[in-house]
Amino acid sequence: MRVLPWLVGLFIGVPHLEVYLLLQVGAFIGVLPTVGLVILTGVCGGLLARYEGLRVLWEARRRLERGEIPSGALSDGLAVLCGGLLLLTPGLLTDLAGLSLLWPTSRRLVKKAVAKWVRNRFNIVPCGPVVIDVSSRGADEGD
Repeated sequence: MRVLPWLVGLFIGVPHLEVYLLLQVGAFIGVLPTVGLVILTGVCGGLLARYEGLRVLWEARRRLERGEIPSGALSDGLAVLCGGLLLLTPGLLTDLAGLSLLWPTSRRLVKKAVAKWVRNRFNIVPCGPVVIDVSSRGADEGD
C-alpha cells in the first residue's frame, strides 16, 4: 500500500470537507454561533487534553514506580497527543476526532481498532511468555 496518495488525499480532502461542513453549519445556525462553536470545542478540548495528558503521565509514573512497563499509558499518551493536535486544526470534524481521542471511553475503542489493524497489517503473532533461566555457579558458591 502506497502512503503518498493517502496523505495527498488527506491533506486535500479534509480541509475541503471542513470548509464545506462549516459553511453548512453556518448557514443552518448562523455565522457567529458557528465561530463560537469552533472556539468552544477548541477551548474545551484544550482543557480536556491537559487534564487527560496529566492523568496519563501520572499513570505511567505510577506503573514505573511499581516496576511495570507502562505500555497502556504510553499508547494513551500517544492518543492524547494526536487528539490535541487534531484540536489545533480548525474545523468540526477534526475537533470531533480529537475529542474522541481525548475521551477515555472512545479512546479505548480507537486503541482496540488500531491494535487490530496493526496486528492484521503487520502479521504480529504472540509468542508466549519468555523465560530466562539464570543459574550459574560463580564466586558466591565457593568454588
